Amino acid sequence: MTQETKRLPETDIRAILRAADELIAVGGRTLLAKILKGSREKKVLQLELDHCPAYGYFKGVKLDDVIQKIDWMIDYDFLDIEYSGKLPMIVFTERGWEIERDQMADELLHEWDNWLATEKQSPDMHYLKDRNRGMILLLLDKVKETNDEKYIPYLKEWEKNDYKKVRAAIWSTIQALESDEAANLDAARERNASMQKALRGFEIRDVWLKCWECGERFLFTVGEQQFYKQKGFVDPKRCPSCRAKRDGDIWME
Repeated sequence: MTQETKRLPETDIRAILRAADELIAVGGRTLLAKILKGSREKKVLQLELDHCPAYGYFKGVKLDDVIQKIDWMIDYDFLDIEYSGKLPMIVFTERGWEIERDQMADELLHEWDNWLATEKQSPDMHYLKDRNRGMILLLLDKVKETNDEKYIPYLKEWEKNDYKKVRAAIWSTIQALESDEAANLDAARERNASMQKALRGFEIRDVWLKCWECGERFLFTVGEQQFYKQKGFVDPKRCPSCRAKRDGDIWME
């Protein structure tokens, strides 16, 4: 992939992150691309990845083109590659998780709204136990920011089944909804500003690194950065000359 690859729109970024959430640290680029393409491959169906909301988002797009979009997400620090043995696995970067955590919290809150619309009573809230703690606390913040008492019955059901720290946060949310005080939306505004900053990404440029061995500076090009990132390598610590000399010394031994 080249630096000139067209920037992905926000909707595509969010869809790729949502699909990645289904296989973080258990699947790689190709499997992620198959979710987004809507593949009916046996493995996709066995893992029930066809239930993902982003399944088939890029239906009709060639698989190689979907993989190129995923590579763009890796290049621009929304996703990363970590190796499990020799297998490359997709993981979130800090930037990618900030966005995905927010949209997952929104997805859960939307699910509650759908349940309330159908007058669903006393749902089993065990499904929220052992979820990412940061995402769960964000969900509670979003509930609190609605200032709507309609969520209290669900919160009380949830409070019965979770861990002590989460129960305390749930109870605090219930108390806030029962009070007459208007919700403080400053945190929500700050969060939205941070989200927009994360979605904008950053420009990839050639960078100068300092060699740990000889102390000279050397150019780490965009192409090299992309290659290292997709292979799961850390940035080089030595300049090309010192690397070549070191490799030669090892070979001589």
